[in-house]
Amino acid sequence: DSPGASPSVVFENTERCNPNLLQILLESISGLDVHADFTVELIPEINVAVVTFIKSIDTEEFVKKCSQHKRVREFKMTARLLESTQTIKAENLPDSISTDYLAVYFENARNGGGPVSDVQLFPEEKSAIITFCDHKGNT
Repeated sequence: DSPGASPSVVFENTERCNPNLLQILLESISGLDVHADFTVELIPEINVAVVTFIKSIDTEEFVKKCSQHKRVREFKMTARLLESTQTIKAENLPDSISTDYLAVYFENARNGGGPVSDVQLFPEEKSAIITFCDHKGNT
């Protein structure tokens, strides 16, 4: 494990690699099992996939392996560690949601949260910006 390294890796330029192929490729490179050891979240609007490791691995070494892997290069994908942030955006919120509810929800450790310093609600967009006191409470 790299101390402090993110458990998540961002793959960019994923449009040339279908989701099933990407999962098989990631299993091959990591030696791990999708679902049991890591998850893949696709963000097709921006041709990105976020891989989050459940099993503890050296993600910096994994990124290095990916950048040298023949198939990753053929697909012209890039991999990098997901940087930590103190702010997240929640979308598709119900009309009745309150800032207090969101603060309590995102402070709950069972939801992967942590202390919240601010919640900005945007009812017209059905979204909110949640700011944590530190970057650890935004998983």
